[in-house]
This record gives sequence, structure tokens and C-alpha cells, in this order.
Amino acid sequence: MSGHSKWSTIKRKKEKTDNARAKVFTKIGREISVVVREGGPDPNNNSKLKDVIAKAKANNVPNDNIERIIKKAAGEQGGASFETIIYEGYGPKGVAVIVEALTDNRNRTAGDVRHYFDKYGGNMGQSGCVSFLFNKEGVILIEAEDVDEEKLMEDALEAGATDFLTDEGVYEIRTDPYDCGAVSEALAAKGYKFLSAEAAYIPSTYVTLTEQEDMQNMNKMLDMFDDNDDIQGVWHNWENMDDAE
Repeated sequence: MSGHSKWSTIKRKKEKTDNARAKVFTKIGREISVVVREGGPDPNNNSKLKDVIAKAKANNVPNDNIERIIKKAAGEQGGASFETIIYEGYGPKGVAVIVEALTDNRNRTAGDVRHYFDKYGGNMGQSGCVSFLFNKEGVILIEAEDVDEEKLMEDALEAGATDFLTDEGVYEIRTDPYDCGAVSEALAAKGYKFLSAEAAYIPSTYVTLTEQEDMQNMNKMLDMFDDNDDIQGVWHNWENMDDAE
């Protein structure tokens, strides 16, 4: 069951500045509000909410903030109507990219996404153009320091995990995409701390960029996606991210 994770090596390790943290809180807050309006405020009866709460806690969103957002969303009627839209495209040299947005204005968001692709040597494609290169799974990352690998593997599988992988200093637990919240909740109850916990698109093949300009353009494009409040997540199959400046 245990193996080496290639995917987690391409996870970007961005510095957690105050501005970056505030932006993450804003995006997760929007996501919580939407799933509460769709399925109610009780995570035991709303699996999507349970998953987003797990994601929020992994990103160090305080419990008070989470509860406040849930209560506010539960009491709201009407307001902005958000929808989830998946965009697909290519970065420099054919890097496959999937962008997940939560927006109240699909024309604005589509225009922004297309602009980011075009500006940095890529192009936005049709639905399905790259998604066949990815599998959607729940991914929970736990720092390996001071964690017993065998005990964590046992606890993870008992909680419902489907796979257990290792990488440099990190244990990666895979789940069904709809079980991520339940598995992370069970592990949290045993005292484990998460680096991240969310449903993700895992690439089945990878692309290596060798030209510095291509690597810089790919990083700049991903930064633009990160800075857009409408965009909740970005996944790609670029393997050599840590080599880029």
C-alpha cells in the first residue's frame, strides 16, 4: 500500500505571508458559504461542508471564523449566486492545467482565465481537453517529523483511506474524493496535524520544462491564478516546479 509520491513534489511551497493567508481565508470562506446554502449548516448531513471544513482547518482557518461563516451563510437568503466552473488548458510546452473557479460572473472569470493562459505562453482549451490526464482523489498531507509511519498508515486505512504514499518529509494519504473530510476528521481526532486536506486532480503523466523562460512563465501564470479571488484551485502536470525561480 505504501509507495513513493511523485505528485506531492510538485506542490508549491509558497511563503505564508499575511496577504497570502488572508486571500486563502477569503476563498475558503466563499466556498463554505456556497456549500452551506446548497446543503445546510450541519456537516454530518452535508458531506461537501465536511470536506471544506477539513480544508479550512488544514489551512489554519480558526474555528471561530469557520463557525461564524457557517452561521452567517445559514441565515442568508438570496444574495450573490455562485457556481463552480472547471476550465482546462495548456501552459508553456503543453503543460496540462485544470482551473476550478467559484464565481458569480462566468463572463468575467472566463475572460480572466483566458487572459492568464494567453499572456504566459499557453492557451485555454475546450472542456475535456486535459482532464483525461488526471484522476480526482482526496489528498491529505501530513508532515513526517515526529509521526510514526506505520501507525499513521494503520490509522489512515482504518479511517477509510485508499492509499498511503511517502515523499521527502511528507506522508500523503489518498481517499475517495468524497471521503476526504471524513478521513481527515477521523485522523484529526487522533491528534494528527495536516499540511493540507482537499480533493485534488492527480496527473497520470508529467511534463518537464527545461527552458528558464518557460519555467518563469509557468510560475507567473500560476501566480495570476492564485491571486484571483474567483479561482479556488489549480492543478497541473509540471514536474520540475522546484527548479524554477
